[in-house]
Amino acid sequence: MSGHGAPSIAFNSEEKAHTGSLRLAIVAASWHTEIMAGLVAGALRGASDAGIANPTLVRVPGSFELPVAVARLAAKFDAVVALGVVIRGGTPHFEYVCQAATMGLSEVSVRTGVPVGFGVLTCDTEEQGLARAGLPGSVEDKGHEAVTAALATAVTLAQLGV
Repeated sequence: MSGHGAPSIAFNSEEKAHTGSLRLAIVAASWHTEIMAGLVAGALRGASDAGIANPTLVRVPGSFELPVAVARLAAKFDAVVALGVVIRGGTPHFEYVCQAATMGLSEVSVRTGVPVGFGVLTCDTEEQGLARAGLPGSVEDKGHEAVTAALATAVTLAQLGV
C-alpha cells in the first residue's frame, strides 16, 4: 500500500496557532462521488485539526479542471488543496488527465510560491480509490494528508520568512 512510511504530521500548539490564521482553499472535483465525499470530509477534518474553522470549498467538474481553479485561488490564499480521482479505463484518457493535473498543479505551486496539497488519486480500480478516500474501512485518508501537507509547508515557509 502506498501509505507505508508516510510521515505523521501533527501540529504543536505554536504551529496550530499559526495554521489557524491561514487562509485555506480546497478545490474538489466532482467525478466519483463516493470517493470524493471521503476526500472532502478528510480535507475538512484536516483543516479543523489544524485550527481552521471555515476553509473555502470550491467544486469543479473533474480533475482536469483543478489546475485552473487552483491557479486563480492561489493569489488569495496561503495554501490550496486539490482533490480529485482518476480511474484507469480502456483508453489513454487516464494518462492525459493524470499528467495534465499533476503538471498543472505543480506548475501553479512553483510559479506562485503557494503550497498546493496534492490530493488527486490516480487509481487502476475504484476499490483502490475507496481504500485511500478516508471512508470507513479505508486504509488511508488522502484528503486529510493533502491538507496537512499543504499547511505544514505553509508553516515551514513562514518560519523561514519566505
